[in-house]
Amino acid sequence: MSKITAQVQQTATATVQEWLSDFDKALQAQDIQRVLSLFNDECYWRDFLTFTWNLKTCEGKDDIQAMLNATLNNAGPSNWQLEGEATQNGDIYDAWFTFQTAVASGKGYLRLKEGKCWTLLTTMQALNDYPEQCNHHRPKGAEHGANKQRETWLESREREEAELGYTRQPYCVIIGGGQGGIGLGARLRQLGVPTIIIERNERAGDSWRKRYKSLCLHDPVWYDHLPYIPFPENWPVFAPKDKVGDWLEMYTKVMELNYWSSTECHNARYDEAAGEWVVKVKRNGEEITLRPKQLVMATGMSGMPNVPKFPGAESFQGEQQHSSQHPGPDAYKGKKCVIVGSNNSAHDIAAALWEHDADVTMLQRSSTHIVKSDSLMEEVLGPLYSEEAVANGLTHEKADLIFASIPYKVLPDFQRPAFEAIKQRDAEFYQKLEGAGFMLDFGDDESGLFLKYLRRGSGYYIDVGACDLVASGDIKLRSGVGIERINPHSITLTDGSELDADLIVYATGYGSMNGWAARLISQDVADKVGKCWGLGSDTTKDPGPWEGELRNMWKPTQQEALWFHGGNLHQSRHYSRYLALQLKARMEGLDTPVYGLQPVHHIS
Repeated sequence: MSKITAQVQQTATATVQEWLSDFDKALQAQDIQRVLSLFNDECYWRDFLTFTWNLKTCEGKDDIQAMLNATLNNAGPSNWQLEGEATQNGDIYDAWFTFQTAVASGKGYLRLKEGKCWTLLTTMQALNDYPEQCNHHRPKGAEHGANKQRETWLESREREEAELGYTRQPYCVIIGGGQGGIGLGARLRQLGVPTIIIERNERAGDSWRKRYKSLCLHDPVWYDHLPYIPFPENWPVFAPKDKVGDWLEMYTKVMELNYWSSTECHNARYDEAAGEWVVKVKRNGEEITLRPKQLVMATGMSGMPNVPKFPGAESFQGEQQHSSQHPGPDAYKGKKCVIVGSNNSAHDIAAALWEHDADVTMLQRSSTHIVKSDSLMEEVLGPLYSEEAVANGLTHEKADLIFASIPYKVLPDFQRPAFEAIKQRDAEFYQKLEGAGFMLDFGDDESGLFLKYLRRGSGYYIDVGACDLVASGDIKLRSGVGIERINPHSITLTDGSELDADLIVYATGYGSMNGWAARLISQDVADKVGKCWGLGSDTTKDPGPWEGELRNMWKPTQQEALWFHGGNLHQSRHYSRYLALQLKARMEGLDTPVYGLQPVHHIS
């Protein structure tokens, strides 16, 4: 480190230490005006549970003042300490810190601009009186001494499996045993929350195994670890679906989760008088009624498959399937295949069909954001999630918090420069695609993939090769047209042309997660909690008003004791911590006054 660099770091560290000390004193004195004087006029405070028992972003001093007026007395924050050295990034000082509340330990990330706070992240890491059963609190595993009533670890585990759900009720039931439900189940296990995970497939990991055979993760390994057990160092950068499935099955076993496979939830209702859910499931042919206090829908970020209805569809003589039902390309050699859609699944399926000598046409009805995988990794993900980031001491836990520290309101400003660099880097690639007639976009405000994902969860493809086939014409493209009607052996398009078809794959995405609530609970409850996902950005498929956090995800909803958990592997891993802490706090009877429960603006 040069002398100048060391001096800059010393200045940044001293400035942050002084700010934290002043902040601590003002909070201890409950002097909210003094607290506000430490913030810039443009400022953001994103809190995960420590003050709000919610996932809540306050934007501007008025929002922060209202939040502190409501929460400061109960939160009891103290002992704000700088962790490590502060750093300088342009005119911004960045720093990690730790703190305490009345019931928990916290960790956060701070950005100062001109000596005052621009962005502040505060997150709950652990409940003081109810730590996870790991590290210093790990179980012994063996009972030393003599005991005629000794129960071995295996016997204890077998007894738990025999009792839970039958003679003893779980505190929590998770509907959905994919990576989201499994990761959350592991968090709850470590916190001692009796939990059953309900999964209709025969084995953990089947939700991956049963997808089309070419499916691989498009996110790199450094971004995708599960809680507690990271992928090994020889794990492929982009994990194939069957490898993911086997990992999930192994994880479920070694984390000793109460995982009910071959079990389907038929319906659920909330018993207000008893303060519990009545959940009816069928397990291996047996009808069972569970009565948990908390119910989590972990059916993935996506809700019910979105299958459009077109006139004449019932007359089609070939095969029609949603992308989630597509078995793979093997049976379609020489067949005329039409893929409706142009997202990740559409491109993956189209490329695999082409590789198996099918005649493939992609029907693109609206513009799509495309980004090459290598470019995404190097320009966007690399600084936080890469081998180089790990070598620089940036664990995925730290990377998760850095990413979370950027308020959604300003995230587009952070993302645009990277995607502008990608536009320049891959200009020739984009020209070829557009030359083939492909309709491209970078989001409504040019902010790229992550914002499109957060706002609508659709409308993009991370290119791993299919785009070259589209550009060359090997995958035929019809863009800017829709389907007028479906005939016995063809599709009539809205421009009057006709496509012969033996197979139609609807790569048309999914509805909101509350569609599962409508199916399993009631439409009234689905409407009560409202739409899941989206920020209220008033961009395509994400109607306003601005909400500042993802709707209904990982936090309290308008329906008591009903929670939603999902997202990609990174989100499931990171946010499962906060959802598990909320559930544990309620189980232990802690006071959890929720500040800023989101009103419902959209029901689907």
